[in-house]
Amino acid sequence: MFLPTTPSELNKLSIKQLDIILVTGDAYIDSPFMGVSLIGKVLADKGYRVGIIGQPDIEGPGDISRLGQPRLFWGVTAGAVDSMVANYTASKKRRQRDDYTPGGINNCRPDRAVIAYANLIRRYFKPTVPIVLGGIEASLRRIAHYDFWSNKIRRSILFDARADFLVYGMAHASILNLAAALNNEEDTRNIPGIGYISKEKKGIELPGFEAVQKDKHQYIESFKLFYANTDPITAKGICQEHNNRYLVLNPPEKYSTTAELDAIHSLDFERNLHPYHRDKGSVRALETIKFSIPTHYGCYGECNFCAITVHQGRTVRHRSEASIIAEAKSFTRDKDFKGYIFDLGGPTANMYGYECKKKLKKGACRDKRCLFPKICESLAPDHSPQISLIRKLERLPGIKKVFVNSGIRYDLILNDKKHGNAYLEKLTRDNVSGQMKVAPEHTDKKVLNHMGKQGIDDLLAFKQAFDRLSKKSDKKQFLTYYLLAAHPGCDLKDMTQLKKFTSEKLNINPEQVQIFTPTPSTFSTLMYYTRLDPFTLEKIFVEKSPQGKEKQKQVVTNKAREFRTKKNRQPKKSGRSFK
Repeated sequence: MFLPTTPSELNKLSIKQLDIILVTGDAYIDSPFMGVSLIGKVLADKGYRVGIIGQPDIEGPGDISRLGQPRLFWGVTAGAVDSMVANYTASKKRRQRDDYTPGGINNCRPDRAVIAYANLIRRYFKPTVPIVLGGIEASLRRIAHYDFWSNKIRRSILFDARADFLVYGMAHASILNLAAALNNEEDTRNIPGIGYISKEKKGIELPGFEAVQKDKHQYIESFKLFYANTDPITAKGICQEHNNRYLVLNPPEKYSTTAELDAIHSLDFERNLHPYHRDKGSVRALETIKFSIPTHYGCYGECNFCAITVHQGRTVRHRSEASIIAEAKSFTRDKDFKGYIFDLGGPTANMYGYECKKKLKKGACRDKRCLFPKICESLAPDHSPQISLIRKLERLPGIKKVFVNSGIRYDLILNDKKHGNAYLEKLTRDNVSGQMKVAPEHTDKKVLNHMGKQGIDDLLAFKQAFDRLSKKSDKKQFLTYYLLAAHPGCDLKDMTQLKKFTSEKLNINPEQVQIFTPTPSTFSTLMYYTRLDPFTLEKIFVEKSPQGKEKQKQVVTNKAREFRTKKNRQPKKSGRSFK
């Protein structure tokens, strides 16, 4: 059942006033992949009357006013993607397409959507109930942060949006605790996983907004303290001064258990676009998420350019086999289902079903990472749970194919001596739709160190294994490589070497190379702004000119003859490239 988004739906449900209204930068897609829908269903399951307004027009009161004012609070999110990332490329050019907008035209999501929607509410509702910020845009901008698009340090988004609360991370529990406190008129100041503005400091004090504006070393110190307090088991509350007031962030909420995740994913999702939006066209995102299954949350990869660690966490939490199988069975009752599960995975598909036992008890290590510079002995990768899960799904009546299209970590496969080869053989034989996505990002050791990524030896060993097993299965399939240009510490010479490596070792001419985008709350963005390695404080090269970034990309995508080896100059053989 859809949550109401129109007055007529409220009338049918005999609802005179909603308890909570959620406002999002996406069209309303009722799917567990959409954070606003998931949070809405979690709240509704506890008895709250919840409505959703997707992509409201910010030029007038029509959309934001159509459901009236909620009794408890407004929940505001930019949507599944940071609005600035959704609206602009790494070269700051306006994107023409939006996969979460009906019709696909990028004309419905305002820049800095969280701020825009909070201002919209205050413009037409005076006074109003509390405004609560959430979602990835708010979560990653919860402290004073560098903003690439304005090229300056901005305040916590809680101040810029003039909101009352911010829930960060997945917020499964914190949003319920906040709703209960507001409903019962109880103290909200100690709820885990929320932030608010106070006149008094509380917890570990980060260097303040004014300090990090003036001093890049203070900004590094601020971010490192913030990052060190993101694990629910070990984190302390933190605060940061902003012009004589304090941002207060309580310690994170505890991670959801397997039982709690199973309960959330058993809720009634329509897995479709709300009819209110359909006359404007289809939503491309549904093509991939409608019949895909999220198996887990979190990632212990901790790549320096990725914000998953700060938003979802460093500890992987997974759903049970029974829950996932039940979801797959529900697909077979959908008239649109053709028998194909498009993706079975999470932030990294092959992290399902195992975790470091020490981390589960004591929290993430402060002095080392799980996978970099090498895989920690305490982790013990084990792919047997996912092998078992895939096989059980494939035996279900009505299921023709199960694809694993989420990215995988090949170093984990190679490190799993018991089940890694069997897992890869299973994927190459049955669960790859012609290509498998891997993310080496680069091949230069210096650049990889700045990225927090493993070296190239694992990549070459994995490619050899993948090619061997694909041949064994008599299938013509290939690896798709995610590569990154203009990452901090990377110069033109490094990209030239990357081009040489891809030509000689991978036997490809890359066409899909992304330019690094500095998004809030990552170590790579910290490097980009400060031009310093935050771990050694040594100066590093950072390409900041649009022309220089584009040149780095073109070095790799260019089909110039100087990068072709003798082997490549010979007549092409089948399976040589992506084509």
